[in-house]
Amino acid sequence: MKSAAPTCEKCFLDFQEALEELDENIQLGKLHNFEEKYQKKIIRSFEISHELALNTVGEYLKKMGRKADLGPRDTTVEAFNEDLIDDGQAWLDMIIDRIKSDPLYAVDFQRDLTGNIIKKYFRMLMNFERKMKEKMN
Repeated sequence: MKSAAPTCEKCFLDFQEALEELDENIQLGKLHNFEEKYQKKIIRSFEISHELALNTVGEYLKKMGRKADLGPRDTTVEAFNEDLIDDGQAWLDMIIDRIKSDPLYAVDFQRDLTGNIIKKYFRMLMNFERKMKEKMN
C-alpha cells in the first residue's frame, strides 16, 4: 500500500515540532555548559529541523505548481526567490556546515557547528517559520 505524500501543512507542522525540540536542546545545553552530549543533541535536532525546513519548501513549491524535486542547494535558492528565507548565502552555509559535520570527515567540527547553530542558524530557522506562517495564511 502506497502512503500518501506529505502535504505542505504536514511538513510545516513537523518542522515546527523539530524546531521546538531544537530550542529545548539549546536550553538544556546552556544549563550543562554545552557538554559534548548536549552538543550532539543540538546538532542532531538542528539537522532534523533543517531537513524538515527544506521538505516544507519542496512541498510549498509543489503546491504552487513549481518543480519541487530539487537538491538542498536548489531548494534553498528557490526558498530565497520565494522570500521564504532572508539570507540565501547563510542558508547555503548551513548545508556546508552539515556536510563538514559528517562523521566520515576526521575534522572535529562539533563545537564550531554548535556555536553556529546557537548564534546564527536557530534564528534563521525561526525567521523561516515566521515567513512560512505568513505564506500559509
